[in-house]
Amino acid sequence: MRTKFSPFYLVVLIGILLVAAFLGRGEWSEKKETANKVVVVIPQDPDYLDPHLASAAGTYEIMFNVYEGLLKPTPDGSLLPALAERYTVTEDGLVYTFYLRPGVKFHNGQPVTVADVKYSLERLMGTETGEPLSPFFSKVVAVEAPDERKIILKLKEVDASLLSNLTTAAIVPKGHRELNTRPVGTGPFRFVEYRPGQRIILAKFADYWQAGRPYLDKVEFRIIPDREAALIALKNGTVDIYPRIDVNRTAELGKDFYTLQSMQNLVQVLALNLKREPFTDRRVRRAINHAVNKDELIELAAFGFGTKLGSGFSPAMAYYHEPGLENMYPTDLAKAREFLAEAGYPDGFRTVLTVPSNYPFHVDTAQIIVEQLKKVGIEAEIELVEWAVWLQRVYHGRDYAMTITGLSGKLDPLPVLIRYTSDYANNFFNYQNPEFDQLYRLAAAESDPEKRAALYKKAQRVLAEDAAAVFLMDPHYIVALRKELAGYQMYPIYIQDLSTVYWTNNNPR
Repeated sequence: MRTKFSPFYLVVLIGILLVAAFLGRGEWSEKKETANKVVVVIPQDPDYLDPHLASAAGTYEIMFNVYEGLLKPTPDGSLLPALAERYTVTEDGLVYTFYLRPGVKFHNGQPVTVADVKYSLERLMGTETGEPLSPFFSKVVAVEAPDERKIILKLKEVDASLLSNLTTAAIVPKGHRELNTRPVGTGPFRFVEYRPGQRIILAKFADYWQAGRPYLDKVEFRIIPDREAALIALKNGTVDIYPRIDVNRTAELGKDFYTLQSMQNLVQVLALNLKREPFTDRRVRRAINHAVNKDELIELAAFGFGTKLGSGFSPAMAYYHEPGLENMYPTDLAKAREFLAEAGYPDGFRTVLTVPSNYPFHVDTAQIIVEQLKKVGIEAEIELVEWAVWLQRVYHGRDYAMTITGLSGKLDPLPVLIRYTSDYANNFFNYQNPEFDQLYRLAAAESDPEKRAALYKKAQRVLAEDAAAVFLMDPHYIVALRKELAGYQMYPIYIQDLSTVYWTNNNPR
């Protein structure tokens, strides 16, 4: 007897097959998507995904791949056209005209227009709110868009650092209100996901304006604060790139990895809160400078891979760096005790050294410094805090006595020097010196390169003589990569550029 096949069962069978096909396609798509990817280890979460609010160098390190400005930096520190394909400057240096590159798209598919550029720059300037999000455009009095390709910036006075500052002035879609949860830029990678304490995932932007870039389909920034765990992840294949790996651990990697090294244009600093006793007294600050043995720090904390500093500049900024300041305070315990006694602390004092726990290098440095300070009677208790707490309480709130951090170098000296100006919102040193402020203003308005450099050098000397902080070292940047990876480029600024990275084998991971 023939069994009659019910249409109902036919519908069910078709449905099952469709679901299976859909699931299979999803699994295949995921495998295909993740095949050409790299995983980069980072020690901290971003502070903001909104580029106009972010201040942490670790955030810029990641989001450099997502956002772009009118100009872009190159590995040698020079500037290249980005969203602006070219620009002109008037002879008096007060009018900049940028010509927008045609055909550039945001990650949401919308074309980049002059209205977006004007909106982005005015948002940074605080044109509508009266509250600037960046101090670097205070000399810009107007942003004009006379036609669909031109953006004109008019200045009230010469700003020698304007072009370099435009590299970090991210262009975002006009009116997009969710940048901190749904970042939208124009960079080689688009934002996919952020899981706090775990990872940030970026995917290739297929419509990126620079032909042939990027080579990777996917990038994952894996958040691993513990460096031992990060090293294990690299060894077992979970991670492909380990920036700022401890040099003493590179020998453990073996033939499956290689390393690159350079000076990273970073200032590791022992900051003192200059509005808190006893650091208001310059003699105390000079005593601490004489008590800290920087050569020992470089040997023990950086295993010899560091450059001793004497000011807020690294020698990586060679043209503007004032040499010799690193020797202004040689290690001299007797001199340190003498300064302390003159300041009224013959037996030393007790204090607290607050350190972000997610930076083991700073923690190691702190432990060494604590022992060095004991030799002159200064008892410093280490307080380890989470990164978010450090940013909120120390960097923004200025609620600390001493701290150790790394200040990233810039393409231009002005964003470095501004950290010490009296009216800078993020001057967490609480440093105030009218002479220094005047030097900063003169340098910012000086268009002659040699005269600018002379002013920068004089400003560095003022910082050193005033013992504004204890400038420790520029720890050399060492990155470990899987041997099949190529194209990684070193920059004089704190970024990870994944747009040029690619696998040399055709079967990555």
